[in-house]
Amino acid sequence: MIYVVRHGQTDLNKEGRMQGRLGLPLNEVGLKQAEKVREKLKDFRFDYVFSSPQERAIQTAEIVTGKKALIDQRLDVFDIGEADRLKKEEVTLAGIVPDSTIYKGVEDIQQYMGRVLSFMKELEGTYGKRDVNILLSGHRCTTGCIGAYFKGIPEDQNILKLSSDNGDYKMYDWN
Repeated sequence: MIYVVRHGQTDLNKEGRMQGRLGLPLNEVGLKQAEKVREKLKDFRFDYVFSSPQERAIQTAEIVTGKKALIDQRLDVFDIGEADRLKKEEVTLAGIVPDSTIYKGVEDIQQYMGRVLSFMKELEGTYGKRDVNILLSGHRCTTGCIGAYFKGIPEDQNILKLSSDNGDYKMYDWN
């Protein structure tokens, strides 16, 4: 079984700001959210724990499982470039991402999805036929992309609606 958890709240989430690679660690609410997920999943033994390299995702993974997370760069948050830390209502979007003609350094959405999906294909190839519990810790975009791996890309292309709220999780099965 695959458990996909979105990191708990940070002060940037609380302030309604875009949060990419300049993100913050969990705040007090975020720590409590991770502890609540740990309580909900306390009866499960996690064989493998993978996380984005962002501190907030690592914190969440390790609080939930009590294990050291294996970091994989492919699970990193979508790079929003110069839109990082701006108020969400101030950012001009091109679809679901900041407009790369306005903000420098915005990652290409297709390359982003390619890296997350390549991680998932590799994970399924390695563990898909085994009876293991795997926790993946990431971000709204990452957890949404993982949801798309299992459920398909939505017709409107908005993978974000497949994500969880901060400090929540979804479960998937390879079957």
